[in-house]
Amino acid sequence: MPSSVIVTIVVVAALVALLIASLKVVREYERLVVFRLGRLRGSLGPGLVFMLPFLDRSVRVDQRVVTLTIPPQEVITRDNVTARVNAVVMFKVSDPVRSVMAVENHAVATSQFAQTTLRSVVGRADLDTLLAHRADLNEDLYRSIAQQAVPWGVDVDVVEIKDVEIPEMMQRAMARQAEAERERRAKVISAHGELEASEELRDAARTLSEAPAALQLRYLQTLLELGADQNSTVVFPLPMDIVGPLMGALDRFAPSPRPTTSTPDPQDEPSAPRVSSTRHGMAVVDDRAEGRQG
Repeated sequence: MPSSVIVTIVVVAALVALLIASLKVVREYERLVVFRLGRLRGSLGPGLVFMLPFLDRSVRVDQRVVTLTIPPQEVITRDNVTARVNAVVMFKVSDPVRSVMAVENHAVATSQFAQTTLRSVVGRADLDTLLAHRADLNEDLYRSIAQQAVPWGVDVDVVEIKDVEIPEMMQRAMARQAEAERERRAKVISAHGELEASEELRDAARTLSEAPAALQLRYLQTLLELGADQNSTVVFPLPMDIVGPLMGALDRFAPSPRPTTSTPDPQDEPSAPRVSSTRHGMAVVDDRAEGRQG
């Protein structure tokens, strides 16, 4: 084989290899930030990208959403309670050139700034706000981190407080507080129930007072219920408007007692008190003495 043919084959193979090395495939969610001899050429992709071998250097940037977990941070709240708080940050690169030119590693920078912001925001809130109003804290975290990440070409989508750990002693105190609050609500509900029941009983008594026959029917129903229990002793109260006339009739027909009194000699003994009887058979003593001598 002639030497010229061999040289031609070698040159063609070298050109093919050089061409293959110059071509790069960029995925849809990626971009290539290309530098030619150290100078920024721009962002290329997606698809097939041609680069000069040994002259161009590229940095591959992923533009998908990145889920970044912030490690647990020891935080002292505004009411001096120590808590361990961690969070999650979701962000993506919106400007590949700025994410490479403005910061060395945009993911590490975002993580570090998110940690410091988490400590600052949680430190300004008390424990009750941290546990019950996380949405407000998440909004503050989002505004602070998103504003700082804009010069880095990063768009922050979500910032959420993931977990809050408090001391065991504080957990027991909160449990006691919650139990006391439930007992208070139970007592209030019971008091409201008694008030409504008393109002209903008042209305029922007013209705029964307007219809005496309904009251008698209620008595008969109560007797029927007591008889169904097969009790040996039954105590049944009677109203005074029924018992009063009966007692008055018995009092009128009852014989009055006849008291006996002796009349002492006023010359020998001092005058004794006078005794009189009433309509109900009770004695009344008059201790006034006329002509009592000392």
